[in-house]
Amino acid sequence: MKRILENIKIAFKSLGLNKLRSFLTMLGIIIGVGSVVAVMSVGAGAEASITENIQSMGTNVITINPGREQTSIRENQSSIESSAGQSGGVEIRVDSNEGQGPGRGIMSMFEDDEEIVAGELYLEDVDALKEKAALLEEVVPTLTIGGADFSYMSWSGSANITATSEDYLSFMDYELDRGSFFTAGDVSNSSNVVVMGYNVVNDYFGKIDPIGEQVKINGKNFTVMGTLKSVGYTFGMSPDNSVYMPVTTAQNKLYGMDTINQIQARVESEEVMDQAISEVKSILRVQHYILPGESNDFEVNSSAQLLEVAGTVTDILVITLGSIAAISLLVGGIGIMNIMFVSVTERTREIGIRKAIGAKNKDILVQFLTESIVLSLSGGIVGLGFAGLIIWVLGAVTNFSSLITISPVILALSFSTAIGLIFGIFPAMRAARLNPIESLRHE
Repeated sequence: MKRILENIKIAFKSLGLNKLRSFLTMLGIIIGVGSVVAVMSVGAGAEASITENIQSMGTNVITINPGREQTSIRENQSSIESSAGQSGGVEIRVDSNEGQGPGRGIMSMFEDDEEIVAGELYLEDVDALKEKAALLEEVVPTLTIGGADFSYMSWSGSANITATSEDYLSFMDYELDRGSFFTAGDVSNSSNVVVMGYNVVNDYFGKIDPIGEQVKINGKNFTVMGTLKSVGYTFGMSPDNSVYMPVTTAQNKLYGMDTINQIQARVESEEVMDQAISEVKSILRVQHYILPGESNDFEVNSSAQLLEVAGTVTDILVITLGSIAAISLLVGGIGIMNIMFVSVTERTREIGIRKAIGAKNKDILVQFLTESIVLSLSGGIVGLGFAGLIIWVLGAVTNFSSLITISPVILALSFSTAIGLIFGIFPAMRAARLNPIESLRHE
C-alpha cells in the first residue's frame, strides 16, 4: 500500500512538471466524460419528466389517433419525429407540420405488426364511444392547430388553438384562474368564445382583466370567458401557450373541417385497460364500417404503452448520443498513450538510474502505469465538473430538465480509469524493457 501511494505521489509530481502538456492531454478525457455524463443526465431527466407528465394524467387513459396508411409499422421506426401537442394532452406526432392536421401516436411504431390504413376521426366517433362504451368514464375530442393569427387591440401575433369539448378541463385536471370554461351549449351552438392559457394572458393582456374582452383569431371575433392557471411544460412544450375553444367552433367557423386530431378517454380502472381497448376498437370498427378481416383506420393506445415507449425512445437516444460522445474518450486515450511514449523517451536516463540502484522491471511498469491512470482519472474528475457546467447552461437557456444520478458518474470514472490502464500499458511495458546500460548512456 505504501508503495502504491508513493507511485501516486511520484505520478502527480511528474504531471505537475508539465502542467500545460498534462492538461492538453487530459482534454480529450475531460470532454468525453463531460459529454457522456451530460447526455445521460439529460436523458434521465427527459425520461423522468415524460413519465411524470404521463402519470399526472393517470395510467388509465387511452388515446385514439387517426390511421395513416402504412404497410409495415416497423419499417418506419427510423423516421420517428415526435412533437408534443400544444394542448398539453399526451400527443406525440410523426407529422412534420406541428399542430397541423391529425397526428398519430409514436406508440404505434413499437406495437405488433398490425397494418394500419388511412382514416379520420369525427365527433360522431366521440358520441358513439360515450353511448356504447361501458368501460369508459370520460371521452374528449381534441383538434389542435398551431400558429393561428391572434390579436387584441393593437397587439397581434400567433397562438396555438386547442379545440375540444366542455369536459376537457376536468379531464386534463387544469384549473381556472378567472372566469369559466365553455359549456356544452357553447359546443352545440359553435359559440365564439375562448379560454386562454396563462402565457397568452400575460403576453397580450398583462394586468388587464381579459374576461369579457374581444380578441380576433384568424380575423374573427371571440369573447374571452375564462383563463387558466399555469400548467407548466409537457414534453418540453407548454399548454399555457394555447387558446381553448369549442371544437365545433374551430371546425365550422375557422377551418371548415369535420375531422379531429385525437380522442382521449379515461377507463374505469387500469385493471380493465385491455378490455376497454378491445371495446373501443369494436365500436369504432362498426362506426367506420370496417368489415371483418379489414385493417383498422385508427389506432388505440394506453398511457402505460406510452410510458414504455417513452422509456425505450429515451434509452435509444441516450445510448446513441452517449456512444458518439464516448469517441472523445477514445481520442483522449490515444493522446495519453502518445504523451506517455514521449515521457518514456524523456525519462530514459531516469529509468536507467532507477534500474541501476535495484528497481525491477515490475517497479518501472507500475510507476508509468500509475502515471497513466492518474492522468486519465484526473481528466475524468475534471470532466464531471465540465458535465455540471453543460447541464447548468442547458438548464439556463432551454427547458430541458436534467437528472444527475450516480450511475453515469461511476460509469464515466470507471471508463476513464480503464482508458488510462489500457492506453498506458504499452508505454509502461516499453519503459520496463529498457536496457539499464543503454538508458544510462542516453542524453
